[in-house]
Amino acid sequence: MNSPAGRTWAGTHTFAAPHLVAATTIEQVQDAVRGRSGRVRALGTRHSFHDLADTDGTLITVIDVDPAPVVDEVMGTVTAGAGIRYGELAFWLDGRGWALHNLGSLPHISIGGATATGTHGSGDALGNLATAVRGLEYVGADGELQRVMAGDADFAGQVVHLGAFGIVTRLALAVEPTFDLRQDVYSGVPWDAVLDDLDAVTGSAYSVSIFARWTDDAVSVIRKTRLDGAEPDLPEEWRGGSRLLAPMIIDADNWTEQGGAPGAWLHRLPHFRLDATPSVGDEIQTEYFVPREDGPDALRAVRALGEQIDPHLVITELRTMAADDLWLSGAYDRATLAIHFTWQSHPDAVAALLPAIEAALAPFAARPHWGKWHRFDAERLAAVHPRIADARSLFGRLDPEGVFSNAHLERLGVRSPA
Repeated sequence: MNSPAGRTWAGTHTFAAPHLVAATTIEQVQDAVRGRSGRVRALGTRHSFHDLADTDGTLITVIDVDPAPVVDEVMGTVTAGAGIRYGELAFWLDGRGWALHNLGSLPHISIGGATATGTHGSGDALGNLATAVRGLEYVGADGELQRVMAGDADFAGQVVHLGAFGIVTRLALAVEPTFDLRQDVYSGVPWDAVLDDLDAVTGSAYSVSIFARWTDDAVSVIRKTRLDGAEPDLPEEWRGGSRLLAPMIIDADNWTEQGGAPGAWLHRLPHFRLDATPSVGDEIQTEYFVPREDGPDALRAVRALGEQIDPHLVITELRTMAADDLWLSGAYDRATLAIHFTWQSHPDAVAALLPAIEAALAPFAARPHWGKWHRFDAERLAAVHPRIADARSLFGRLDPEGVFSNAHLERLGVRSPA
């Protein structure tokens, strides 16, 4: 029997769930939970790369529920439906003079799914997307609507939640006045310039991304500079590289505008345009989070595997995040460097490579991105996520019968086996 949920965005997982409820109201979510047959999981925009969102029971999606955004200017928040995509919410906010602090590479992802998995943009001083959350509304195992707000005892354990205790229906996110940025690409920056002073590179703009292949001698750096008044210092030559006036990628019609042209935050913080197919599409993704202070040594360790990695790689992107206090965040309690791999669709080769990459990063207590391919088990995750036992206990208290658990969460030790 084919699941009505189909496949993930990049085709890396085919769902097994026999039932799918495409809710158009929150009341329908409640009814589906109360009338469930088997276990229940939330399904977002299908941007995870494995079975994180799958179940042997019922998938519920809130993508079609009216997001009904509302700004509270006193609290400095916007509250909106969990199924709205970041690009759609950003357009709505900007039209009213507001902005989010950061966006991911893809504006196509839902605010509920991205925050639940600790997904992120880039910027030394910027927390991941989940750090903007100020409140959650969710349907619990009894079908009742629950709320948790910043300052509540369990809040830091519930924001990055992996769908482990309920179906999130609405979120409150922090907002700020709208702002402009420009994107400038420096090509030909030597790897050594990155490794010798990583902080100088990643801290050179509001948001910085480094694009690389591991056997090359040089990388490209996108500096997203916030335009708050003073003219930015953007020389033609920087760190051994040259500023490009043309886009970094040939025929990159799906990329947001580069070349230093000023633009609103929603058109510059993402790499890809909402109205285009993002990234490659037919791909696999992997990502690991290491302490930023260990970044140069971690990168050297991966570079030693470059000859094995690059034949299967589309591109690596390096990004940074500020430390936060969210229990299951990849940046919990430490400023973080994210080492991301966009792979060609070579599943066997990638699966064989991951243990070697993870072994190379093990001395740096690397944490995997929850929604992307990795080979961590419960024991290894417990060694690098200091609050995972607390999260498991919290999820068990909120959902004692494991209604929202699944095999994936149980394998990773996020939920106890049913």
